Amino acid sequence: MIEIFYALGPIFLLILIGYWLRKKDHIAEGFWDPAEMLTYYVFFPALLLRTTSTADMGELDIGPMAFAIVSSMVLVGAITVKARPLLNIDGPTFTSLFQGSIRFNTYVGIAAASALWGQPGLTLIAIAVAFAVPLVNVLCIIVMETYGDHRTDGPPQVGSLVRSVLRNPLILACILGLSMNGMDVTLPPVFGPLVEILARAALPVGLLCVGAGLHFQTIREAGRTVIAANVIKLLVLPLVCWGCCVAIGVEGLTRDLCIFFCGLPVASSSYVLARKMGGNGEVMSAIITLTTLCAMVSLPLLLLFLEAL
Repeated sequence: MIEIFYALGPIFLLILIGYWLRKKDHIAEGFWDPAEMLTYYVFFPALLLRTTSTADMGELDIGPMAFAIVSSMVLVGAITVKARPLLNIDGPTFTSLFQGSIRFNTYVGIAAASALWGQPGLTLIAIAVAFAVPLVNVLCIIVMETYGDHRTDGPPQVGSLVRSVLRNPLILACILGLSMNGMDVTLPPVFGPLVEILARAALPVGLLCVGAGLHFQTIREAGRTVIAANVIKLLVLPLVCWGCCVAIGVEGLTRDLCIFFCGLPVASSSYVLARKMGGNGEVMSAIITLTTLCAMVSLPLLLLFLEAL
């Protein structure tokens, strides 16, 4: 237990520091949005590019890991859609619940995997991001266009879905890094050290931005939808992933990382998508905040569960 606390403690403390800095106005309000954009478009792509391009892929069980994560997210997403008539909520609120059921915070995941499992964990979670980000974006956009306030007549346009996925800087960085790795190409002089320097800024700046994006007042206003999203995301999805891992024989570090990955809190980018595509932004903000807070307890408990398996 103490090792888990030592690994995850600094991550959640950094998130709380980010919240405190914004709450107390120690840093200008205009700093946070550009900082998050810089992290999303520069720092984290650099980290993923460096990790995937230099990783030793020889002993990694990538196929079963990808199948376990993808199948569990699709299954939980389908169950959430089927359960909508029982929830008695409007379409925009349901889109926020759906996002809260399957989206994950990449910043927290990468920081935690690196602290808990070192380079092997960082490599595996980078590959998990490469598989999960396209899937989650496609599923969420389909649901947003079906149930959101800005929905269009007819099925979602395939072209817009593909463009949305291919413009994602995290996906592009993973594709480039994995391609370089497969062709045994290394980052050139000057550019390689530049990527290394940028990658070092990803985790501290990203986690501070996660904390700055927390809004506690929204939790009281959002009601039971927020509770439902927390139960699905932090409990049901990891358990479903565990079942998938057992079913296909995923074991060891790969199994642990799959289940841990599915138990991550919801990404702050979900709020942007909710506002842009007609979702319920207030409920989405509450889901992000509460899953982040609850993950401070649920993730250590999840790790203890994995140790007991």
